[in-house]
Amino acid sequence: MTAQTVAAPVRRQRGFNLEKWGWVFMRASGVVLVVLIFGHLFINLMVGEGIHALDFAFIAGKFATPFWQWWDVLMLWLALIHGANGMRTIVNDYVTNNTARKALTWALGLAAALLIILGTLVVFTFDPCLGVTESSTLWEQCQTLGK
Repeated sequence: MTAQTVAAPVRRQRGFNLEKWGWVFMRASGVVLVVLIFGHLFINLMVGEGIHALDFAFIAGKFATPFWQWWDVLMLWLALIHGANGMRTIVNDYVTNNTARKALTWALGLAAALLIILGTLVVFTFDPCLGVTESSTLWEQCQTLGK
């Protein structure tokens, strides 16, 4: 009779698992993005005069309220991070050269970070009266706002 050798069970690595949390983020952000995007489309295209009301004044009015500022910023952040994480997954799956993979991953991260910063600045620093002159159609509205 011979004794069989049984391989020792493989121990799971402890610590932070980036791929697992990336997977969880993609599912959670996807659900939140569906709500944010359809809410955005419904308000912009269906409520009031619908698509005919979309003009500079409509956007200026939306960006004047903190609720819509945060709604659009949350949508922007989630969409960019969701998309960058999806592209990172594609790069990890298909790019075999380690140096190229790292360069593309860094480029994705930098592009997403730059767009998040610029988009956030646009939403929170938006001033509809910037550059309005007396010949502009917004002159009276900006005068009533005191700008």
